[in-house]
Amino acid sequence: MSNTSSKVERAWPDPLSGDELTVQLRFLDFLRATAVNKVAGLSREQAAAAPLPSSPRMSALGVVKHLTAVERWWLSIEAGGADAPSLWAGSPDPSWDLAGEDDPASVVAAYRAEWEQSAAALAGLTPGDRTRRGGEFTVRWVLAHVVQETARHVGHLDALRELADGEVGE
Repeated sequence: MSNTSSKVERAWPDPLSGDELTVQLRFLDFLRATAVNKVAGLSREQAAAAPLPSSPRMSALGVVKHLTAVERWWLSIEAGGADAPSLWAGSPDPSWDLAGEDDPASVVAAYRAEWEQSAAALAGLTPGDRTRRGGEFTVRWVLAHVVQETARHVGHLDALRELADGEVGE
């Protein structure tokens, strides 16, 4: 795959339309697109750099791989009950680690593929439904958790992108 990935279109959710589930999913889509756009145009070297001494495993690619693992676990496995392998197996959390073949295009492609799996797993669920894996959470809680986790890591991507090439902004 290419060493770069392309930007994707993103739009703020309409503030006056959509039920609770739709609004949450639209915000998640907005944040997903922002995450993808933060690595768009970076070389593999830039995207794999871990410039923060206090977080030596945090790279832009690592953040996107971690977000892929977050979606797999919380949306597909926990909420939807999918029989899929967790990407978190191990300690410390291996979802941050890069493989030699990981580059912006391949990592973004895996993240985007996970969105489709998440949508399939959530099909037919309502915010008040209990999660299918263990029933310990509502779909509402899981979606709110994934939105906040994604937003927090998009903030990390803001800083990592600025450190990589000086680009700032959404």
